[in-house]
Amino acid sequence: MAQPGPRRFAPLKSVPSQQQAQIPKLKGIIFDVDGTLCLPQNYMFAEMRAVLGIPKSVDILTHISSLPTVAERDTAMESIRAIERTAMSSQQAQPGLTTLMTYLQERGVRKAICTRNFELPVAHLLEKFLSGIDFAPIVTREFRPPKPDPAGLLFIARKWGLVRDVGESRDMDRVDGKPSTGALLEAAAQGSEAERMGARGPKGEDKDKDKVGKDDEGKVEEVGDASALIMVGDSIDDMTAGRHAGAATVLLVNSENAHLAEHPHTDLVIKQLDELVHILDAGFVGREIPMDGASS
Repeated sequence: MAQPGPRRFAPLKSVPSQQQAQIPKLKGIIFDVDGTLCLPQNYMFAEMRAVLGIPKSVDILTHISSLPTVAERDTAMESIRAIERTAMSSQQAQPGLTTLMTYLQERGVRKAICTRNFELPVAHLLEKFLSGIDFAPIVTREFRPPKPDPAGLLFIARKWGLVRDVGESRDMDRVDGKPSTGALLEAAAQGSEAERMGARGPKGEDKDKDKVGKDDEGKVEEVGDASALIMVGDSIDDMTAGRHAGAATVLLVNSENAHLAEHPHTDLVIKQLDELVHILDAGFVGREIPMDGASS
């Protein structure tokens, strides 16, 4: 496998040059919500685990999905929604939020959300702090499977028309950190068939029956390709989902997640959201990541 270099995107600020013509263009940015668009409300997770009666080592959504009956799952989900409803009244915007989003809006950069929150706190945050700023699609916990699975990011990529035909070589080496088609297919293969369809499915109107990767009706299949996107978040779930979807990753670092700054799934670290304005204007350049970490 080729040695992957740091992730790069061409400057958003127009600076014509032959060299920059070879650098991939950024096609959009996906944001987490809690701890990314708003200040962390980590106390919620302790409250959720207390009401569910589970230790810190157990993932909250995984626990709820494992409950044996629909009634138990609904009751557990409603108990954590109640905590989120209370917490959303004290949401505070991350420093630099408005500056970054205004910049991206003016530059025409597409923006999406992929979060493990439910819809109401997300809608509350957007209405309170980001009225008039466009985010689409918005992927919440109702989308299955949730982060750290990359399916939500691959779904967003497909919605934006960023896809790769399943028939393309599955063994292609990574180039500048981009995953092979085989790696994207593996990333899209988690969960049930219904869940996988968001990340992988039939391609538009293409009915070339001689092409590899067609479905039972003769349609060529495609898989979402997030390699032209950036995932911005504050957790290992965000970094891992981004890495496995093929996106570049940006960690919004704080005192609780500083250990993730050197994690192999983290391409770049910022302390405040509006740092991305200069980074994107000048051209995104990720950090060098050892080969064994970049391929994990």
